[in-house]
Amino acid sequence: MQRSPLAPAHFPVLPSIAGVTLRVAQARYKEWDRCDLTYVELDAGTAVAGLTTQSLCPSPEVEWCRDAIPLGSARALVVNAGNANAFTGHRGRAAVEAIAAKVANHLGCLPSDVLVSSTGVIGVPLPIDKAEAGLEAAFVAEPCGWEAAATTIGTTDTYAKGAHASAMIGDTRVELVGIIKGSGMIAPDMATMLGYIFTDAAIDPALLQQMLSAANKRTFSCITVDSDTSTSDTVLAFATGKAGNAPLTSMDDAGADAFQAALSDICRQLAHLVVRDGEGATKFVEISVEGAASDESAHRIGLSIANSPLVKTALAGEDANWGRVVMAIGKAGEPADRDLLSIRFGATQVATGGLAVEGYDEAPVAAHLKGQDIEIGVDLGLGEGRATVWTCDLTHGYIAINADYRS
Repeated sequence: MQRSPLAPAHFPVLPSIAGVTLRVAQARYKEWDRCDLTYVELDAGTAVAGLTTQSLCPSPEVEWCRDAIPLGSARALVVNAGNANAFTGHRGRAAVEAIAAKVANHLGCLPSDVLVSSTGVIGVPLPIDKAEAGLEAAFVAEPCGWEAAATTIGTTDTYAKGAHASAMIGDTRVELVGIIKGSGMIAPDMATMLGYIFTDAAIDPALLQQMLSAANKRTFSCITVDSDTSTSDTVLAFATGKAGNAPLTSMDDAGADAFQAALSDICRQLAHLVVRDGEGATKFVEISVEGAASDESAHRIGLSIANSPLVKTALAGEDANWGRVVMAIGKAGEPADRDLLSIRFGATQVATGGLAVEGYDEAPVAAHLKGQDIEIGVDLGLGEGRATVWTCDLTHGYIAINADYRS
C-alpha cells in the first residue's frame, strides 16, 4: 500500500525499555507473507493500566483485557493482526483463553497476566492452531526492535507508528516509548485503535490508570478519521519499574506532574500519527473550538465538524466552504447562536456575526488549504468552553481501501 503523503520521513529512533523484550512471528492469519503476531515479554513486577472501546459489540480480547487490567499486573502482551476475532462467539473466547494459557505456561505466570489484542476482519474466528503455532515461533524468535513490532500490528496502516517521551522523577530520568496501529474505523469512545505504551518508571497501577485516563481525554478521544468506533479499540500502558525512581503512588508525589505531562505528550504524538495515516488522507486537520458553553460542549461540536463528510470532502477539494462548518455546528445538538459565531481558516477570519467577513482576502485561505496541515478555528461567543480535535480529509482513496478490505 502506498505510504501516506502525511507520513513522517522515517520511524523515530526509540530507546529500549528495561524489562521489555519484543519479538515477532508469522501466524499466517491471512494469506500474506509477513509477520502478524507481536509478542512482548514483561519482567515480573510490571504494572498495567488500560482503556477499551465502549462499543456494545466488543471482541473477546477486549473483554479479557477489561477483566485483567484492574488486577494491575502484566507479564506479556500478544497482538494479532489480520483477524479481529470479533463477533465470533464461544470460538473467539476459546482462542483468547488458549493464547493466554499458552503464554502463561511458557512464562510460569497467571493467564490474567497476559494481555491480548487482535485487529483485522470482523466475524472470522481466530484459528487456535495458528495462534499456538505463531506463539511457539515467537517464543524462540530473536528479540526485535520497536519498528518491527509496530509494523507487525498494522493492517491498512501505510507506515509503522512509534513515539518517545521522557520525564524526570526526582533525580531519575524515566523513558516512555509507544507504538500504535490505526488508519480506519477511527472514532474513539474511550481510547482508540490498538496502542501500547511502555515505561521503565515505577508507578502504582491505580495511579497509572488515573494518568492514562486523563491523557486519553485530550488525545486519543479527540481524534477521528471516519466516525466509526471499533469493536477492538484498546490502549494499554505498562510500567516495568526498572528505572529505579522512588515509586509514584499519588499525584502529590514529586515528579508525578512531569510523568503525567510526558504520558500526555506521547499519547498526543501517537494520536496524531494515526490521523496522518487516515485511509486515503491527504490533509491533517486541527479544529479548535472556543467560546462554548462548556469544554464538553466544545468537544462535541469539534467532533461534529470533524466527522462531517461535507466538511471533509470540501477540505479534500481545497474549498473553504465555511457554510459547511456552520452546518456541522448547528447539527451538533449543543448551544450555539448563529449571530455570535466566528470562523477562521488558518489565520484568516472568514465569517463572524452570522455573516461572511466583508471583503476578506481569499488568497491566503486558498494557499492555506493547499497545504497538508489545515487549521479551522471556531468561536461560539457563549462561554469559556474550549476543545481541540484532529481529523483528516475524505478522499476517493478511503472508498477504494474499504471497498476492497476483505479481498
